[in-house]
Amino acid sequence: MPGVTGRKRRTFGNTWWGKAWVEALEERAKLDPNRLPRGRTYARKDTVSKLAVGAGEVTAWVQGSRAVPYRVTIHMRAFTEPQWESLLGMVGSRLGHVAALLDGELPGELAEDARTAGADLLPGPGDLRPKCSCPDSANPCKHVAAVYYLVADEVDADPFVLFLLRGRPREAVLTELRSRRAPAGAPGKRVRAPAAPGVDPKRAYTRRIAALPPRLAVPGTVGPPAVLDVDPPHRTGWSSDTFAELAADAAARAWELLVMGPERDAELSFEEDLARRAAASEPHLVAELAEAAGVASRDLSLWAQAWREAGRGGMAVVREAWRPAQAPLAQAKADLAESGLPGEPKTWRNRITQGDLQLRYGRDERWYRFVRDGEGWRVDGPSSARPTDVIYPPRE
Repeated sequence: MPGVTGRKRRTFGNTWWGKAWVEALEERAKLDPNRLPRGRTYARKDTVSKLAVGAGEVTAWVQGSRAVPYRVTIHMRAFTEPQWESLLGMVGSRLGHVAALLDGELPGELAEDARTAGADLLPGPGDLRPKCSCPDSANPCKHVAAVYYLVADEVDADPFVLFLLRGRPREAVLTELRSRRAPAGAPGKRVRAPAAPGVDPKRAYTRRIAALPPRLAVPGTVGPPAVLDVDPPHRTGWSSDTFAELAADAAARAWELLVMGPERDAELSFEEDLARRAAASEPHLVAELAEAAGVASRDLSLWAQAWREAGRGGMAVVREAWRPAQAPLAQAKADLAESGLPGEPKTWRNRITQGDLQLRYGRDERWYRFVRDGEGWRVDGPSSARPTDVIYPPRE
């Protein structure tokens, strides 16, 4: 058809978090809607140069109608210390959130949880304070609006830009998250909710199952299971406490799936499910669980610690040594050699050891950090797709 060139129009925000930035500008930040379209046009014409994102600040030059480009500076409101405390405490308590960030992704649940915690990563009313050297007094002027849209490209490339705009760079955030890892046994300290009314077993198993609603209302926490009226027959070897423990574990698992979303390959092997159970148990109960399962207590303790730190992938690299392709090992070995840590990196199968630090490459193409623990090694934190994210000195 005449007039159709076939050229695709330039868009802003190619990931969901990049689109969320654009939507926040257009809907939540309460910017002048008449100015934003002109900014998009300017951004599409490549009038913006030398765009730089720093802690709480964006700077750029925008070519307007004059020969000399206009200087644009945008300040974004930084989080207060209580807001950072709330945000990092929430992120650090969710293994999935930390792993996704290390993999260059921003889970939708993280953004929603951050907003609920009072530390919204996306801009809202009054969060953005722009300055432009042009004579236009509108907020925003078209030059500022152009820069707003191009920040979406930066957010697309690295979701940590949202943290940087709130005042802290990637490494500062990661360092703080590492320091907040919960010690072993912490799951046993969770606050229990008030008892909820139980359901008669006969009614529960005979009633018709209704269709699930399109979106479940996820409760804020997991309540305790109903108490059985009588104990099972003595000859079975079971007790009401055992059933209560199994019911509580099943409820906690269901709650995690509702909050975090279905996991890939959610079906766990016997050993994986055993490690998951042990990871949520008090340390003195792990030996009892190991004996009941016919597994060595030391092995189960290692599996549980690996599961707490890095999930099923962490447990897999504890149990298995294999021979991956040489390219990822060569890159990690080079990164280790340039890290400044003492010693020379040595490679064996999927493991690279340098002094008291060891990196293991999983079949999931992720890197797992290990530190020396007596005569053995233990997992020390969540995994990452990049070896540089897990290379740092072991803590004293």
